[in-house]
Amino acid sequence: MNSVTVRVPAKVNLQLAVGPLRDDGYHDLVNIFHAVSIFDEVTATAEIGVSVRVEGESADQVPEDDDNLAIQAALALARHAGRSYGVSLLIRKSIPVAGGMAGGSADAAAALVACNELWGLGLPTEDLLEIAADLGSDVPFALLGGTAVGTGRGERLSPLEVGGTFHWVFALADGGLSTAKVYAECDRMREAIGEQVAWPQAADPLLAALRGGDAKALGAELANDLQPAAVMLRRSLARTLDTGREYGALGALVSGSGPTCAFLAESEAHAGELALSLKAAGVARDVITAYGPVPGPTVV
Repeated sequence: MNSVTVRVPAKVNLQLAVGPLRDDGYHDLVNIFHAVSIFDEVTATAEIGVSVRVEGESADQVPEDDDNLAIQAALALARHAGRSYGVSLLIRKSIPVAGGMAGGSADAAAALVACNELWGLGLPTEDLLEIAADLGSDVPFALLGGTAVGTGRGERLSPLEVGGTFHWVFALADGGLSTAKVYAECDRMREAIGEQVAWPQAADPLLAALRGGDAKALGAELANDLQPAAVMLRRSLARTLDTGREYGALGALVSGSGPTCAFLAESEAHAGELALSLKAAGVARDVITAYGPVPGPTVV
């Protein structure tokens, strides 16, 4: 086999509960991940050495050196296998870059799956998840897909039962937001008001809404502790969120660390109408629709 292509989805956080700052600089999280039908594709081709090339949406903002998480994933997999392998990675981007939808983590997960196949390693998912956890907090879920609750830094995953399909509209912003800066701003804002930060917990009504496939109930429970910080750093997000609510979104929140805003719709038709309204309002660089949950990385 000379080449393997893997398609991998974006994610939206249905709940992101951020606990107190830990001594190691991380936070304990409860992170309810939901994979949605916006996809990157990663093609791994046998080659001498390791390289990456990026095409598509905001490709010029993605590093093409060892800072690329997909390169790091390939190198980590080779180390795990105890062999020296070469690969050329081609990433075709559709997931927003630095948009809070885990595009870099998705590419890393796709690289793990593609290289595992290309190199004939036959490693089980459990081994890939172990490697993924060392690469970043969102990479394990990017390998899993579907809907799951993540704890710890987000890397300890438990799949969740979902009783239906949910329809989404995503409003993309100009430029990205640094995850590290958003977390730092969250800590600063909490300290400024003397907030006593509670231990994070998954919201039972949200889990019940997922099990029941109840979009209206889910919309009422969407929550992101990073949203105030993201809005503070990018004030225009407040108008985007308000506009989506005014046009009938069942729920609205910043996805992850932002700046992408996610809106839950009643149906596929409603999602299309909401997307047109948001485009006409001029509150986003672009607006796209998607549905979830969807499976994780798939060889195509």
